[in-house]
Amino acid sequence: MSAGGTGQAEADRGETGGVRTALAGLTTRGRSFLAAGIAAAICAYVLGQSDLLRVGLLLAALPVICATVVYRTRYRVVGTRRLSPARVPAGSEARVHLRMDNVSRLPTGLLMLQDRVPYVLGPRPRFVLDRVEPGGHREVSYRVRSDLRGRYPLGPLQLRLTDPFGMCELTRSFSAFDTLTVIPRVEPLDPVRFSGEAKGYGDGRQRSLALAGEDDVIPRGYRYGDDLRRVHWRSTARYGELMVRREEQPRRSRCTVLLDTRGGAFEGAGPDSAFEWAVSGAASVLVHMLERGFSVRLLTDSGSVVPGAGADGFAGTGQETAEAAGLMMDTLAVIDHSDGTGLSRAYDVLRGGNEGLLVAFLGDLDEEQAATVAKMSRRSGGAVAFVLDPDTWVREAADVPQPGDRHAERLRMLREAGWTALSVPRGAALNGLWQQADRERSGLAAVGGEAVR
Repeated sequence: MSAGGTGQAEADRGETGGVRTALAGLTTRGRSFLAAGIAAAICAYVLGQSDLLRVGLLLAALPVICATVVYRTRYRVVGTRRLSPARVPAGSEARVHLRMDNVSRLPTGLLMLQDRVPYVLGPRPRFVLDRVEPGGHREVSYRVRSDLRGRYPLGPLQLRLTDPFGMCELTRSFSAFDTLTVIPRVEPLDPVRFSGEAKGYGDGRQRSLALAGEDDVIPRGYRYGDDLRRVHWRSTARYGELMVRREEQPRRSRCTVLLDTRGGAFEGAGPDSAFEWAVSGAASVLVHMLERGFSVRLLTDSGSVVPGAGADGFAGTGQETAEAAGLMMDTLAVIDHSDGTGLSRAYDVLRGGNEGLLVAFLGDLDEEQAATVAKMSRRSGGAVAFVLDPDTWVREAADVPQPGDRHAERLRMLREAGWTALSVPRGAALNGLWQQADRERSGLAAVGGEAVR
């Protein structure tokens, strides 16, 4: 992106403003030369020494000439910035490439380059560039890294122009900036099969009718190109014309990931906090399910979903899958605690939806909130909850090896309602809990099958 779009606007301020700007950029050396020249000129006038007057004029003119030259050349440099990549997981590095092009017919002097970055990305990078020939360019790069997700502005770029004598130094601030998106960490998950999850693509395929309108409620008339093997002979004999059966197509599986963002449900802050674990877990499940061909939807306790998602969430293959994952990761990159205290809004959204797999990442629950979550499993084909244990997250895991009575009671309520509910201690690996949930779910299904027999 070009970062030199405001240079001409500043040049149009007039000659008086330009002289003031140039003189304001005099360094300590330049001011000293100017002061010495003026003092020598005054002394020469008082003492009547013409030779001293020439020396004084030379000393005073040198910094003025240098400031004028630097001021006139500062608009002929164009800066560009490129991020690689523009979206990076928390804890990973991104590289920022800077390029300075000299678009004038004269070579530049010494250039000092500085890019403005937020403090969480590291110190401000500074570079010293040698003179750039006419039409030439210089390229430099630096790395940024953040353990905290978010959207961070990079820029504007600042360029300090100096003369060879070090008399003047002018700072040029460009207008353009870029944005680095730090998304949550995504942990690879092993393929598992929860009971009731797959009602579409994959092993648990469910067939649905591809309806084209109201006329397709019954076998429709034959159309050119239809496969003759689909002819419905009974209807053909009844209506006296060729009728074909409705085409069956697989329905895509659905998965809803519920992320609890209530401020009172999580304690602590920072990259190792309970809330960041929940955000990272939600991101991991969303990406995993989307790659498996599911229609995925991100839902928060406030009832909000990712803008642009359909009724069943995001779905697609190939490039569409990557774009859908990018939109959800961008949303999770900036998601923060909500002001809500309950989960009723999320329940209202789930109550009006269709069945599908429900995966919830929950913070601390009181009795009323646990009862609301328990009712959510009624409209799901399978419900898995990862409930963060507040005791282990505010203290070291070794200090509290077992969940507290209150936390254990909430888990029991969810399990009785049909949830596969797991306690999440401090520092737990999501993939291990993911596999544990699959084993517990399979165990419950086996027990239920024996009871039926």
